[in-house]
Amino acid sequence: MPTYDFVIAGGGSAASVAAWRLVRDFGFRVLMLERGRARTNRIMAMPAGYMKYLGQDTFLEMHKTVPQPQLGGRAPIVPVAKVLGGGSSVNAMVYMRGQKEDYDGWAQSFGNDPSWSYDGILPHFTGIEDNARLHDRFHGAGGPLRVSDPGYTTQTTHDFIAAAEALGHKPNPDFNGATQFGVGIMQHTYAQWGRYKERSDAVKAFLDPLKGDERLTIISEARVDKILIENGRATGVSYTKNGESHTIRAEREVLIGAGTYNSAKLMMLSGIGPADHLRQHGIGVVADVAGVGQNLQDHHEVPVIATTKGKSGYFGQDRGWNMIRNGLQYLLTNTGPVTTTGIEACMFFDPDGGPRPTIQLYCAPIVYLDRDVSAAKPTYGVTFTSCLLRPKARGSVTLRSANPADQPVVDCNFFGHPDDLRLTIAALHEARKLLKSSPLVEKIDTELLPGQAVMDDPEALEKYCGQTVKTNYHPVGTLRMGRADDPTAVVDSELRVRGVEGLRVIDCSIMPQIVSGNTNAPAMAIGSKAASILAER
Repeated sequence: MPTYDFVIAGGGSAASVAAWRLVRDFGFRVLMLERGRARTNRIMAMPAGYMKYLGQDTFLEMHKTVPQPQLGGRAPIVPVAKVLGGGSSVNAMVYMRGQKEDYDGWAQSFGNDPSWSYDGILPHFTGIEDNARLHDRFHGAGGPLRVSDPGYTTQTTHDFIAAAEALGHKPNPDFNGATQFGVGIMQHTYAQWGRYKERSDAVKAFLDPLKGDERLTIISEARVDKILIENGRATGVSYTKNGESHTIRAEREVLIGAGTYNSAKLMMLSGIGPADHLRQHGIGVVADVAGVGQNLQDHHEVPVIATTKGKSGYFGQDRGWNMIRNGLQYLLTNTGPVTTTGIEACMFFDPDGGPRPTIQLYCAPIVYLDRDVSAAKPTYGVTFTSCLLRPKARGSVTLRSANPADQPVVDCNFFGHPDDLRLTIAALHEARKLLKSSPLVEKIDTELLPGQAVMDDPEALEKYCGQTVKTNYHPVGTLRMGRADDPTAVVDSELRVRGVEGLRVIDCSIMPQIVSGNTNAPAMAIGSKAASILAER
């Protein structure tokens, strides 16, 4: 039987970077176990291709949250990736790191640990980056992760930027640079790979270059069921593949990188978590760690939607003759709408006028509605989604049963804190100002949602937020880092799990507070830092 220095439970963005560095930089033998498929497909490699799979479970695991009283009993769906590469293989590819204050806040919570400060974590961003446009101290060149601007932008995107500037929002050419405030084009993790602009996911960037290296083994469609613990130390894992159970040992350590929901689930299935909760499911307590599954945070958003007077944006571009024409243009010239994700620009601001942005407002050049929100059909128009960057509410992840095949119970707790709802409503008012600002105002036909009647009625507006709020697909925090004297902390600043030796967590579940932006880039930085910590020890 082969032996491994490290066994990684999970194959997402963070796990992929950690495996890459442990093998390439430090020469360790690594086994990665991924519950999903080993690949997506050719369509998902195209920048616009992910839209074909929105709402489908081909590469996603759909978690239905518990009914939310503050949302009128709604139980939002919160999908997570189920494929090698994790979120990087299925997401909208936005490359966003968050704010300097996010990481400095982490460092302060550990007693001013400089390694987790912004300056400490920045090399883990730049060290893996190959940026096509930006070349300064905030960005890297020559790394495996390719980052670029959209290959195509629609006129609606430029109208959005101009309208925001007319309202006093400053242009920002780099949301990952000196400041996050302002409006502009977002960079994405896709770039030229050979002949075409394609998704730069963790598989292509980090794992494919190690093909043929005997020090890395990847087993896909393998569900890790339990961490094996002997005399207080993690020694390996048990997993199921093709209906058969297997066990594998780790000579050095076991690393958990299964994602915010499933990492917490795996810990609890292995006897690490709140003792009373584990006993309820007949699980023996290995380590009574109260914080496991708590502190769940997720970005969430509420839309303002309007139709346009004429054809605009990307409505209908993925069907019929338009789809054929756009596909041919991409295949023959590597240009056109297929070279964009469709979400090209955003605006960072604070409705309260504070020193840090609290809202990320996206511009989607189409009328986009979830089926559980409205029966209205997509058409020509624009959707502004106001994403709350640092929600104060906290949710949880608990076990549904002791059966590893069962999904965990997710309580998202959107709007569980009144300030989250207040800021979201303030952001909606700013979004409506955009619709009334030139050059958008000349092109807007009808505001579909929330509508003037709702905006004028505070109670109706609160109800609207509860009816339409949805995830921005960024769950974090269920295995949070913290000081040794913090009873809610699950791992320390070196990612070691409390009460168990030889076990660390290396994904976004370790975040004490959510970062102020999309979480894929931070996940990769966490994976890189985890590898450095392991190599040093």
